[in-house]
This record gives sequence, structure tokens and C-alpha cells, in this order.
Amino acid sequence: MPAIDIDRDAAHDAAQRELSKPIYPKESLTDRLGEWLQELLYRVIAKGSSIPGGWLTIAVLAIVVLVAFIVAVRIARGTMRTNRGGDAGLFGARELSAAEHRATAESYAAQGNWSAAIRHRLRAVARHLEETGLLNPVPGRTANELAHDAGELLPAFGGELRRAATVFNDVTYGEQPGAESDYRMLADLDEALRRHATPVGLDADTPDVPDTWAPLR
Repeated sequence: MPAIDIDRDAAHDAAQRELSKPIYPKESLTDRLGEWLQELLYRVIAKGSSIPGGWLTIAVLAIVVLVAFIVAVRIARGTMRTNRGGDAGLFGARELSAAEHRATAESYAAQGNWSAAIRHRLRAVARHLEETGLLNPVPGRTANELAHDAGELLPAFGGELRRAATVFNDVTYGEQPGAESDYRMLADLDEALRRHATPVGLDADTPDVPDTWAPLR
């Protein structure tokens, strides 16, 4: 049987067609963008000798393509965040008390790790509201759900709770750097909630309301 002679471009195209068949797993958008970049660079390099300007033109094109790829990845991540509602789950795998989350937050703040400090401080807020009986513990509760549920019982803090949830989601899903000012806002909210009286909708004379909600004197 005579040998089959196939050039490099034909072999490359055949491999691409084979991998595009439905039997192969579909890749993520980021993976597809990466493959598109590799494909483009492959074709440009393969035809480098015939491009006006030669390798200088190729180098400029490569830089432009790389910048476009980085922008596309950032847009894709933003789209993924939007599709998920931009709402991050509050708690991790390890269960801590409000005091432990608060201490952990202060430790991270002392190190200048504001993103981690923000996450633990809002967790301290959520855990405190659960420990004092205002909120029932709900597995998988998100930052936005916390702001909604607590805001209904504590309307005076509704705006601050929503802002705290937004900051938490930004540093957790949005890959935004944490800021000291945002952490201080969360710390002030935490302290104010700890000093606050009985929430709206609960009778101050009801015996099952925890004493920790009584005004501090």
C-alpha cells in the first residue's frame, strides 16, 4: 500500500476537525479563546515569510492578539459572574463562631489582607445574627440573602447590609482588591449590630428574645 503524503497544514486541519466532533468534551470559553490564539499564531508563523514586514509585523500582531485575548478573558469572567448573579456563598467548609470570624478578620486586617478580612468580617456579622436568634441558620446562605433577610428585620441597617454584601461579592467573585475603607465600614456595621436593640417585628417583652439584643448601657 503506498504511503499517504499529507503536508503539515492538512494534518493540522484534520486534527482540528476531529477534535470538533461531538464525542469530545466541550471546553470552557477561556479554553476556546486560548485555542483560538494558538491557532492564529500558528497560521501567522507558518506564513511569516510571505507577510509584508516579516517577523516585525508578526511580533506586532502577536502583541495585539495577546492584548485582545486578555481583554476577552476579563469580559468572559465578568459575564460568568453576571450569570451567577454575582452572589457568593458566605461560609466556607470550616464552621467558626462569630467571635472566631471576628478575630480572624482582625488578624488579616493587621496583615493588610483586606479581601480576606472583609470576607471574615461579614461572616462574623452573619454568624452573630444567627447566634443571637435573629436569623435561622440556612446552609448555603449568600451575602445578598443575608442583606435581604436581616434588612427586613433591621430596616435601619438595610442600606449598609446591601453595601456590605456588594463589597463581599466584589472581593470574592469579582476579583476586586479589598480596601481598608470597605473593611472599616464592615467593622462599624458589625459593632453597631452588636449594640442594637430588639429588631423590628420582635416584641421586646417576649422571653425567648436573647438578652444580647437588649440595649447596652
